[in-house]
Amino acid sequence: AAESRGAGAVSAVAAGQVPGGGGGCGADMALSLGEGGGGSRLRRQLESGGFAAGEYVKQLSQQSDGDRDLQEHRQRIQALSEETAQSLKRNVYQNYRQFIETAREISYLESEMYQLSHILTEQKGIMEAVTQALLLQADRDDPALGARRAAAADPFLPLSAKDAAANEEGRQRTLTTLLEKVEGCRDLLPESPGKYLVYNGDLVEYDADHMAQIQRVHAFLMNDCLLVATALPNRRGAYRYDALYPLDGLAVVNVKDNPPMKDMFKLLMFPESRIFQAENAKIKKEWLEVLEETKRNRALSEKRRLEQEALPRPAPAPPESTNPFDEDEDEEEEDEPSAEEEVVDLSLEWVQELPEDLDVCIAQRDFEGAVDLLDKLNEYLADKPVSQPVKELRAKVDERVRQLTDVLVFELSPDRSLRGGPRATRRAVSQLIRLGQSTKACELFLKNRAAAVQTAIRQLRIEGATLLYIHKLCHVFFTSLLETAREFETDFAGNNGCYSAFVVWARSSMRMFVDAFSKQVFDSKESLSTAAECVKVAKEHCKQLSEIGLDLTFIIHALLVKDIKGALQSYKDIIIEATKHRNSEEMWRKMNLMTPEALGKLREEMRSCGVGNFDQYTGDDCWVNLSYTVVAFTKQTMAFLEEALKLYFPELHMVLLESLVEIILVAVQHVDYSLRCEQDPDKKAFIRQNASFLYETVLPVVEKRFEEGVGKPAKQLQDLRNASRLMRVNPESTTSVV
Repeated sequence: AAESRGAGAVSAVAAGQVPGGGGGCGADMALSLGEGGGGSRLRRQLESGGFAAGEYVKQLSQQSDGDRDLQEHRQRIQALSEETAQSLKRNVYQNYRQFIETAREISYLESEMYQLSHILTEQKGIMEAVTQALLLQADRDDPALGARRAAAADPFLPLSAKDAAANEEGRQRTLTTLLEKVEGCRDLLPESPGKYLVYNGDLVEYDADHMAQIQRVHAFLMNDCLLVATALPNRRGAYRYDALYPLDGLAVVNVKDNPPMKDMFKLLMFPESRIFQAENAKIKKEWLEVLEETKRNRALSEKRRLEQEALPRPAPAPPESTNPFDEDEDEEEEDEPSAEEEVVDLSLEWVQELPEDLDVCIAQRDFEGAVDLLDKLNEYLADKPVSQPVKELRAKVDERVRQLTDVLVFELSPDRSLRGGPRATRRAVSQLIRLGQSTKACELFLKNRAAAVQTAIRQLRIEGATLLYIHKLCHVFFTSLLETAREFETDFAGNNGCYSAFVVWARSSMRMFVDAFSKQVFDSKESLSTAAECVKVAKEHCKQLSEIGLDLTFIIHALLVKDIKGALQSYKDIIIEATKHRNSEEMWRKMNLMTPEALGKLREEMRSCGVGNFDQYTGDDCWVNLSYTVVAFTKQTMAFLEEALKLYFPELHMVLLESLVEIILVAVQHVDYSLRCEQDPDKKAFIRQNASFLYETVLPVVEKRFEEGVGKPAKQLQDLRNASRLMRVNPESTTSVV
């Protein structure tokens, strides 16, 4: 408060405000700023309760020498104001941090108090269970005392009907009344001698997520189940069946009051939960107590029934037989031990609590703990006979196993988040395998990874450059495939039968990749050189899978062969059309490149095409003793061959060979026709020189490069070259025969 007052006074003085006010201050205040300890003294003066800013400014103005002195005083007061403001900010921040820490401590204390309340409730339940067990033991020791105690107060009577129901007939009448008031429950809730009503009342159901009111219901608690019914709108006191929950799989949780949401409690029935609101706190307390007590009584009665069934029963005496041969058979049967004499002890505490422990593990997502409990039970019952109590226990456990399997299946479903990579699925997959569901685990794992790969491909941005997009696509797809393969090998190391499923999945994933690849490379009509580079990148990435012993090169070849054939044939048609167009304008003249630089560039181009003796076809200055058509044909044909060899694999052998033969035939036929039709001796000699270049230089280079790229010679190219050398021209014909 003192700092606040001081800050206000300092601000007023610094701003030059002179409000009216009482109180004076001495001349020493005006001189305080100039002294060594003036800052602290001024702060004390400003913090005093009788400080008047107007009087202080008036005194200061009278004793100042001029405007500069006043400006210096103002700057000092302004600095003090800023210092005070910073101090206030630090104090506010510190107080705010202390407030947050205090609130956190209160939250921790509240949580600990809630845990303490829960522990006390459990202790109360344990003490009551011990009391009930002692009473049961006393009843066995003294049957007369037990009968008198049971007649005085039966612990299994319903709380709301203790005064009215004195015998079994009263219980049955109550249950019959219930069946008459609720529509649709007679078939689901058959009458039985041991079933009776414990408690009932009106409740309001709320949405568990948004805490919005849903409907008004009426709950009927019986000694073994809880019935929830909704009120009929036009019939007072009548209800319609909504849900029925066995007490064995029901958990009750107290909901902390958070006004206006109060007097609520939650019922947990895996995998769902429902929130109800009682009319007041008293009724809520009654519901919580009666639910816990009824569940406890149900568990005690079930335990007592199992103990009675576990006791050995004397075998009934067989009827006397008049057959004299039965005596020998009876003697033989007496020697053989009866399997029914061995009794399975199901009264162990961990066996009794196993279904509930499984529910807790499933609710807490402790999948490993749940499977460990199941393994422990299976190991315990492995060499035990299958009696009726064992069957009932197995039925309860099997229901939990189905619930656990459903949860694990949901964990692996593609609807879940796909982040985290293949390792994120390891936990659910390993537990499914331990449950004996390796086939389902394999199927779900592969579906999850297929969805992840597909999502990753869809999220790729299509860049302007096709080759850049293909690099990203191959990196994403083959990296995901490699990680999936390694994770699959880790998770299913002992299940060799699942590897065939992985190969099938890899093939389908490769088909998805090829669809995206072809759509970007071949459907967009990219050049043959771009397509060749893209296919080369895909092949290089595919070789990475050989690290884990997986070779999918043949699959990518089989999926791309159709598109590559189409690209080769399309580019072949383009070359043929361009060659025919140049042939139609052929004048059979030497090339004049005009500059030495252009001639040197042409030499390099021809050398890169494999033509090493091109210098013998160059003349003086910048002349070339070849036709422009023949030179252009040579460069285009060799470029086509180089790009096609990058795409080559055995399935494309005949397509590539036939395309080369068709392209070469166009040039050879044009030279043949020109030789036959030309009458000028000089031009005819020039045409023979071009023909010699084609037959003796270009065709051998094509044949040699094809053999190097493919690995074996091409008989069709050899036959074409030999036939060209033995060319015969019919002088009377206008067509060429090769």
